[in-house]
Amino acid sequence: MTHLDSPFSLKGLALKNRIVMPPMCQYSVETNDGKPNDWHFVHYVSRAIGGAGLIIVEMTDVEPDGRITDRDLGLWSDEQIPAFARIVDEVHKYGAKIGIQIAHAGRKAEDAPTPVGASDIPVPGANGDPVSRRPRALGAEEVRTMVGKFRDAVRRAVEAGFDTIELHGAHGYLIHQFHSPGINNRSDEYGRDPARFGEEIVQAARSVMPADMPLIMRMSAVEYMDGGYDLAHALRIAKRYKDAGVDMFDVSSGGEAPPGSRKPANHPGYQLPFARAFKEALNVPIIAVGNLDQPHLAEAALGNGDAELVAVGRGMLNDPYWALHAIMTVARKAEPPVQYARGIYVR
Repeated sequence: MTHLDSPFSLKGLALKNRIVMPPMCQYSVETNDGKPNDWHFVHYVSRAIGGAGLIIVEMTDVEPDGRITDRDLGLWSDEQIPAFARIVDEVHKYGAKIGIQIAHAGRKAEDAPTPVGASDIPVPGANGDPVSRRPRALGAEEVRTMVGKFRDAVRRAVEAGFDTIELHGAHGYLIHQFHSPGINNRSDEYGRDPARFGEEIVQAARSVMPADMPLIMRMSAVEYMDGGYDLAHALRIAKRYKDAGVDMFDVSSGGEAPPGSRKPANHPGYQLPFARAFKEALNVPIIAVGNLDQPHLAEAALGNGDAELVAVGRGMLNDPYWALHAIMTVARKAEPPVQYARGIYVR
């Protein structure tokens, strides 16, 4: 028995295998309208043809100034829905399921005239000098308005036909900024309670999602900056999110600022201990990430119980058919599209 090619189900989401293409920004929007174009269509559909069980569309933002750059995707308008639906419909033709990552860059919004964030602390550089403009701290009412923007983006994603939703609470973006005692210096309820903003977003997302659609939260299990939060802090917040309606966690780490002494080496599988810690503490399915592009390592992560799904990012940038090739490597079998069967076979 092998694991990479085994099916997986969660609520109404049924996957043909355990391989996930994680969200990876393409910075390829051409007209600043936030809509996916032919590049995105080919990029995602090719990975469906290549055998991925679940594809998660890159960071897609809830307002124009919430993007990392003006070349990023957005779902702040109903006019953007059809372009996403086109991709969803085509991905489904090849047996893959597709989700989308909904987010706001916060203080990391490079092209916003004035970035906003949990506080007015800019992103520091390696030498301590800021590498971004000083953000403006959102007022409490603006925070509540932002929750509504997340809700509306999720509603649009549901209308576009996505199979699951992922909220981006990692890598130093807006939800993560509220998690972080080193970034969030607020004195109001959103500062005293670092889980409140994300919890309200989870509740808002669930209010517009079908009951059988899984909600995923991506989190940084630890921060890399000196003095950053530890695993226990992340797990306390994750427990709140689970209780509010998150069904699965996509467990990453870092991304909030230049790393200090806590950053682990980027060896293959370096984030698997974080995945296992989330799984053991929360008893929910987990997506593991972090240099898992060696097929036998990805198989071992599943077989050893570190996670239910494995996300392979750079490996799939290198090879759109990584999933098919990995399954052939570990299971010695594959089911490629009939058009490619003459070339994709077990050697």
